Amino acid sequence: MATIGCLGDVAFTVSDSVIRTLSNFQWSGSARYATHQRHLGRGLLEFTGTDPDKISFDITLSAQLGVTPVKEIARIAKYVSSGKKLPLTIGSHVYGQYRWVILSYSVKAQTFDKYGNLYVAVLSVSLQEYLRR
Repeated sequence: MATIGCLGDVAFTVSDSVIRTLSNFQWSGSARYATHQRHLGRGLLEFTGTDPDKISFDITLSAQLGVTPVKEIARIAKYVSSGKKLPLTIGSHVYGQYRWVILSYSVKAQTFDKYGNLYVAVLSVSLQEYLRR
């Protein structure tokens, strides 16, 4: 089994029996500026810091690839409702300065089996960096 990375205890892996990988990985950051209005002049910008980074990605969950989509979705939903802070590692790179929280997730159900069970879904996850105080 090859582990590509992990978000908390959600491992992105490839093996003979399980494939759980991520795609459409996007990482963004932004700066904050304050505008000081000057009488009869143009506003003056002042750099006030940076915002926490954000990351989003998709995970394809397929029963054919060895995962149970509903269980994986429930695990992510539990992280969201508990506000759990999670480390994010992909390859040998640890992302962020400390941890990440899941801001939101969405599920695109693609296929159901003949019993109505979710068979294939794409889980989209949005993270925000959680910094130490």
